[in-house]
Amino acid sequence: MARESVAARAARAQEILAILSRTYPHAHCELDYKTPLELLIATILSAQCTDRRVNIVTKELFRVCETAADYVALPQEQIEEIIRTTGFFRAKAKNVKACCAAIVERHGGEVPRTMDELTKLAGVGRKTANVVLGNAFGINVGVVVDTHVQRLSRRLGLIRTATPEKIEFELMQLIPRGQWALFSHWLIWHGRRRCAARKPDCENCELANLCPRVDVNATPSPRLSKRG
Repeated sequence: MARESVAARAARAQEILAILSRTYPHAHCELDYKTPLELLIATILSAQCTDRRVNIVTKELFRVCETAADYVALPQEQIEEIIRTTGFFRAKAKNVKACCAAIVERHGGEVPRTMDELTKLAGVGRKTANVVLGNAFGINVGVVVDTHVQRLSRRLGLIRTATPEKIEFELMQLIPRGQWALFSHWLIWHGRRRCAARKPDCENCELANLCPRVDVNATPSPRLSKRG
């Protein structure tokens, strides 16, 4: 694949966005939540775990805890038992309690609305903060870079870097700010429904004519363009 300029990648990104918006008009965060706190907790639990499993676990957890103070009051061992099947449950339970303690002590029990304040909470990095800001508050500060976004951004030839934070800032140059949260949802939905890691459905892919298929070893489909 020939090396594209930032301007060329940005132009191709606009075509990709237009197709994804038509293909997944109802794309949204697939973690179940009703409040910013629930989304924050669910996102912390989603590390190295599927959204489906997290949604099963949080159905019980959210019944037991409604406020940040509830998590502080609940024994860590009880939180561990509820979230055990998400993996790394001891570390996650510890982070949940510490995170909620800080929310109570420093933010009056309310989830903060800035990247700086969120990333100072236990268990919260840029990805989790972007999920909460973009979905709970409608604030686009950055792009959520999960495994699907990282993988598909590379496969589509949009990025040149490897680490999540560098990928995020590179994507922020290509995607209009108002679509940062949606872009992540569209790529995640596409990754789960069409572009699997090992066996992507290139023959039926809506993005086939725009995709250089980086790291895809299968024989190229006749539909694929050589652009890029």
